[in-house]
Amino acid sequence: QVQLVEPGGGLVQAGGSLRLSCAASGGTFSSYTMGWFRQAPGKEREFVAAIRRTSGRTYYADSVKGRFTVSRDNAKDTVYLQMNKLKPEDTAVYYCAAGWPATVTSEEYNYWGQGTQVTVSS
Repeated sequence: QVQLVEPGGGLVQAGGSLRLSCAASGGTFSSYTMGWFRQAPGKEREFVAAIRRTSGRTYYADSVKGRFTVSRDNAKDTVYLQMNKLKPEDTAVYYCAAGWPATVTSEEYNYWGQGTQVTVSS
């Protein structure tokens, strides 16, 4: 059983940056694709970014491409989401997830963090 913990959310002004992290325990981190999803109030959970387990291949939603970067450190069992040029519409609860095989669909992921709030003020 993999546990995922996500500190690091917060409040930031539009145009600013924030880095989320997600630490995994209880499993073999390097065995999983790691993904980030988000859910805004009144909306469904949506895919944000993902990184494959060994190749490091990355996937991004069109809405964040060029602004967000996903990375992982398999030695630290941690995945990161660097968010730049933040917009008010990026406001949401952000979740990290682990799964294999998995890419951009939430149903492909087996384990989820508790979520962290990101609020972007205009």
